[in-house]
Amino acid sequence: MSETVNIHSLETFGAADGPGIRFVVFLQGCKMRCKYCHNPDTWNMTGGEPMTAEQILEKAMRYKAYWKDEGGITVSGGEPLLHINFVTELFRLAKKENVSTVIDTAGNPFSRSEPFFSEFNELMKYTDLLMLDIKEADPSRHKALTGADNKNILDMAEYLSEIGKPVWIRHVLVPGYSDFDEDLKKLADFISKLKNVKKTEILPYHSLGAFKWEKLGIPYELNKVSPPSEERIKNAEKILCGK
Repeated sequence: MSETVNIHSLETFGAADGPGIRFVVFLQGCKMRCKYCHNPDTWNMTGGEPMTAEQILEKAMRYKAYWKDEGGITVSGGEPLLHINFVTELFRLAKKENVSTVIDTAGNPFSRSEPFFSEFNELMKYTDLLMLDIKEADPSRHKALTGADNKNILDMAEYLSEIGKPVWIRHVLVPGYSDFDEDLKKLADFISKLKNVKKTEILPYHSLGAFKWEKLGIPYELNKVSPPSEERIKNAEKILCGK
């Protein structure tokens, strides 16, 4: 019997989840606890609807006509790398149908230890692009913001460069948490050494998911944090994106 995972939700016409129009699969489960997370309802591994890779692909293929040349399937979360073998199976099936495959990840589960490393390399055989969200360059600030270290996340970025796997780097700009010029410059220096980065994006912080925290009974610590000003956004884009 095919493996099932818990699906939080499906989006049929994702326009901000990789190249073109994409069918987006949001998986349950994430070990990071980002203070600004807009999907805290995906943290738990349980919940959602159990589905197989075959079932997801069948649903996705109904929309293939809208994808044209660039579109395809993106797996997001939660954290897709917590379900690495499932995503590998989905992407393997997708590649049989000549479908573009993208992973939207924060990189937290990455390790060069076995068995994960071999499983990751298997997944990369069927993955066209990774959208890697690097939360913060400074280790202590990253830990304070997400509850997790960033050493293995940066190591994943370096490994993807080693194997030449295309990456889009994303950075959420949160005033007072991830918008320090010294850290943005440190991240820019790190990115400049990677050979596989096709795009770098600044994602301005917003609090549109705060209601989910309240619904789940989790204190939302950033309720007094406003979105970054246009000046700070442009500053970050200049440092990280060269704009």
